[in-house]
Amino acid sequence: MKSCLATIGVLTLAALSLSACASDPSESAAKGDLTVAASDSGCKVSATKLDAGPSTFTVTNAGSKVTEFYVYAEGDRIMGEVENVGPGLTRNLVVDLPKGTYEGACKPGMIGDGIRQTLTVTGESAKDLSDSQELTAAADSYARYVKSQSDTLVVKTTEFVDAVKAGKVDEAKKLFPIARTYWERIEPVAEKFGDLDPITDGREPDAKAEGVDFTGWHRIEKQLWVSGNTDGMDKYADQLLSNVKKIVALGQDAPLTALELAQGSKGLLDEVATGKATGEEDEFSHTDLWDFKANIEGSQAAIASLRPVLEKQDPALVKKLDAEFAALDNELNQHQDKKTGEWAFYDELSKDQVKALSNAVAALSEPISQVAAAIAASA
Repeated sequence: MKSCLATIGVLTLAALSLSACASDPSESAAKGDLTVAASDSGCKVSATKLDAGPSTFTVTNAGSKVTEFYVYAEGDRIMGEVENVGPGLTRNLVVDLPKGTYEGACKPGMIGDGIRQTLTVTGESAKDLSDSQELTAAADSYARYVKSQSDTLVVKTTEFVDAVKAGKVDEAKKLFPIARTYWERIEPVAEKFGDLDPITDGREPDAKAEGVDFTGWHRIEKQLWVSGNTDGMDKYADQLLSNVKKIVALGQDAPLTALELAQGSKGLLDEVATGKATGEEDEFSHTDLWDFKANIEGSQAAIASLRPVLEKQDPALVKKLDAEFAALDNELNQHQDKKTGEWAFYDELSKDQVKALSNAVAALSEPISQVAAAIAASA
């Protein structure tokens, strides 16, 4: 096994020092279709030299742990990711990569810095997605949506933080799911920026597995609902607001491309399937349905921005998406109080109701997984 290749940036170098080296695959240039052989101890990308433009990574997990695959730019900025690849499963990730140096990373158990390989992209893309007027318009449309949600996110997070720091427990509890609604709608933006997302929205078991301090939304959630007070929360509240503002600013400086938007629509649905539908996301407050609805709304907004392109490229897919979104909305909305707008607490749902929601998410997952490929093919 060869030594790990030199990495890009100080953050990446630090990450690689903690990661296992991966076996070097063939270094011949690849023209868009690659395989990733993932296992509990390995991550073999079929080529390390790629042509610029859209690339499809077909990730197959031969290990015993659920894994993820990421493509990182300098500073661990996420260019694309596919999560929750269970043992024996195969998932596709489509990423539009301009000329430069990147890293592919598998994360067995979905923790740690991953098993990494350096990927070198050369040449000029024959299919530059950013040059498409329709895809640019789609990205611009979504950027306007993100701007409106981000502005309100900062306002509501500030109100939440102020209540926490003032020791107003009941007010903070009321504001917690409201502020998070705006966060969950635009979470694909946050996920681009390395560690900012996990330190802002990470869960306690993940923090323990990584050996880091439990911070962010869920640290304060635990204090409010388990301890019933805000003792010691000032520093976490200040950090939360600071990180939210950083993410909003970074998102405006580096808006999602149309292809990232397509991947993000699927990522939001994965968030529902792996966190909200299981009740693990808001384990202390059980306000998961607020987040559930917000993720769906964010995914719908992404698809709405891409709709003109998708209707041209694959009208049958659009019809399928419309039908499955409607079915999921119908299943979910029965748990909302129509007078107050408040959602049922997740621990109040029966097993049959939880299963029905999970089935509706799974039905939507199949067509939404086809969106990125349709967008890449439209250029």
